[in-house]
Amino acid sequence: MLSPRLFHKILGVAFFLFPCCAQGKPAGIRPPPGFGHLPEDGIDEGFIPGFLPLVDNKMEDVMHQLEHRISRLEGVLHLEKMITTSGGKIFATNGKRADFRTTLKKCKEAGGSIATPRNAGENDAILYFVKSFNTYAYLGIEESLIPSKFQLLDGTQLNYTNWHLNEPSGKGEEECVEMYTDGTWNDRRCNQNRLVVCQF
Repeated sequence: MLSPRLFHKILGVAFFLFPCCAQGKPAGIRPPPGFGHLPEDGIDEGFIPGFLPLVDNKMEDVMHQLEHRISRLEGVLHLEKMITTSGGKIFATNGKRADFRTTLKKCKEAGGSIATPRNAGENDAILYFVKSFNTYAYLGIEESLIPSKFQLLDGTQLNYTNWHLNEPSGKGEEECVEMYTDGTWNDRRCNQNRLVVCQF
């Protein structure tokens, strides 16, 4: 069963994508008789372009159908080792490798951000892909202006770390962070190709 928060995120995306039609007009339908016109704009009351004005039980049916389809899709993606979840976040990979900057770009284009573990559970969610693809992955962590001091990409300090023994060791030469196949972290130059893992 999807968490309510996750369901609402996905439902929002579904309603964003759902109302298009061949003529490029909203797919909303006229409300049932009894809905009056708004005198100032001539639009039927209760009619929101792009949304279907449904009575409560019909909306509930649509939501159950969407939840069922989303749950099935989530199962397929789990089976294909393309998504996993932790702490309300969805982690996903396309199975491809890229350098750090390209990984940032790919995740942003998909509507997410590079995977950034903030606790052991999220670290394990990313590790799932690293082990499945038997390769390392970049994390959303970078070296600050102080050598060997690392931070999140927005500049805030790390509250969770999982450094490999004697890491970080780059001393200003290795600005990015990768995850090893045991889940520990290593500082690394940003030009190496690593598994693309995003979070949503």
